[in-house]
Parts: sequence; structure tokens; C-alpha cells
Amino acid sequence: MIMLLITVMVMSIWLAACGTKPAENGAAGENGTATETETQTEAPTERKLTDAMGHEVTIPANPERVIASYLEDHLVTLGVKPVAQWSVANGIQEYLQKDLNGIPGIASDLPFEAMASFSPDLIIMGSESTVEGEKYEQYNKIAPTYVLGDEVNKDSRQALLKIGEILNKSDVAQKALDDYDAKAKEIKEKVSAVTGGTKSAAALWLFNNKFYVVSNNVSSGEVMYNELGLAEPNVVKEASAKATGNWSEISLEKIAEMDADYLFLVNSDKGAGSEALQDAVWQSIPAVKNGNLFEFTRSSSWLYSGVQANLQIMEDIQSSIVK
Repeated sequence: MIMLLITVMVMSIWLAACGTKPAENGAAGENGTATETETQTEAPTERKLTDAMGHEVTIPANPERVIASYLEDHLVTLGVKPVAQWSVANGIQEYLQKDLNGIPGIASDLPFEAMASFSPDLIIMGSESTVEGEKYEQYNKIAPTYVLGDEVNKDSRQALLKIGEILNKSDVAQKALDDYDAKAKEIKEKVSAVTGGTKSAAALWLFNNKFYVVSNNVSSGEVMYNELGLAEPNVVKEASAKATGNWSEISLEKIAEMDADYLFLVNSDKGAGSEALQDAVWQSIPAVKNGNLFEFTRSSSWLYSGVQANLQIMEDIQSSIVK
């Protein structure tokens, strides 16, 4: 009987010890410690996502050779370098070159042979029009091709979040937007302290001796009116309502009617005469006469959209009117 009792006691102690081992190895115990399995990060895997056109796209586990023409602002925000960057005859997106310097350009119409020469493992397109007809199938033969679609692409926030999802960087995208909102709030407070929240502004672009005005919900328009709270002139509202693109042609007479307190001018004609700026009507505009005209070159970010572009625009506005 004594031997039996000793055996039972030994077995009980042994079983109790075994029962505590998982906790010692990281299993959840009374203090809620996570298990080893729970704390491990799962390796990325190949995923299937449906794009704006209904294509089921197989996204590589770790895309390393991405082409996302004219979406490079979002790639830079996510810490991704493409294998080729958007370009046109007169240049590239110069405001991004701190991050994209040395990346070869690819023509904006994305020729098939040029695309194939870069051996991409993922292609991201902004608009449906870029893959109209049989183009999608051609691109998809080169690499899996995902189309954001115009509805997403025209909203820089949604475009960033979607590309973040595609590249398995949703957390990076959201943090970038949170940081952006915090910076916008900070700059808005400084700008409002000067303007009293009542001053109006407009962004103009001079190109080939013609003026264009930005729409109120994209690029520098979004920054001025939505982010920083500058007042929108009625002429800008009218132009935005009829706009078919981000920038709409506008006459000097209409610019004079705006009577904006601040004018921000992207001068692509700088070095080529900028004849329109010598016109008497231009010279008579109050913002021009009062020294509230702020000029930027075409290498600035004012013609573009995205976290990188918008942050630079906000900083330009701050440095212009906050003395």
C-alpha cells in the first residue's frame, strides 16, 4: 500500500510538471502570454485579387520588379522602387528624383516591347483607358497586371491604400496617411493664423503661353481648399464644375475676375519668354500688384498628386505666406 501511494504521488507530480511545460515554452498562461506560434510572422504568400475591370490577378508573394507608371508617388510613399518610371518627351516627375534618381524612364504610352525589356513581375495601371481593347492581354502576358480604375485612381488616398493592399503594405499606407493628416493639420494652423481663414487662393499653370487653373479637388487644389482651408474663388468653382481634367484652360480676363488674395503660378514657360506675364491684364491683377504672386518651376510637385506631391505643395504654401 505504501509503495502504491508513493507511485501515485510520483505520477501526480510528473503529470503536473508536464502540464506546465507549454506555459514555460510561451503558451498562454494566467498572465495571457502569447504562444510562440502566435508571435511568429507569417511569410507573404501569392494572393489573388480582383481589379476594377473584374480581372482576377495573381499577385506574387514578394513583387520585386514593379512598374506602376504615373503612380510612382504612391510607390515612394510605400518605400518601393519601380524598375522603370514614367516619362514624357520633356522630362520625368522631377519632384520624386530624390528617391527615384537613376531609375530608367519608360514612355508614358507604355510600349509593349519596352515593358517586356524590364522583366517586371507585377504591372499596376491607373486607368482603364490604358488597357483598352486587347492591350490588357498583351500586358498580362508580360506580367500579372492590376488596373486600379478611374474611380480609385482619381482619389490619391484611395489609390495609395489600394496599392498598399496589392503590395501587402496596407499598414505602411495607413501610417503614411495618418502622418500626412497630422502634418496638414500643423501647417493649416500656421496658415490660418496668417489668413484668418478668409483669404482666397488659386493655382495657375502657364504652358505654351496659355494659362490653366487647377480643379478644386485634385493636386494643389485639394491641398489649398480641402487640407489648408484657403477660400476658393467662384471662378475656380465654375471651372472645376466643367473640368474634364485636373487643369482647365482659363483666360487672363477670367483670372482677373477671380480677385484671389494669393496666386500660385507654375511657370513652364520660364526661360522661354513667359510673354503672357507681360500682358497689361496680368500686371493689373491685385495679387500680382500686391506681391502675393508665388512662382514655381515645372520641376515642382504642383502639377501632381499623392502624399509626396501634396506634402511639398503644403510646405511651399507655408513658406510663401507664413512669414
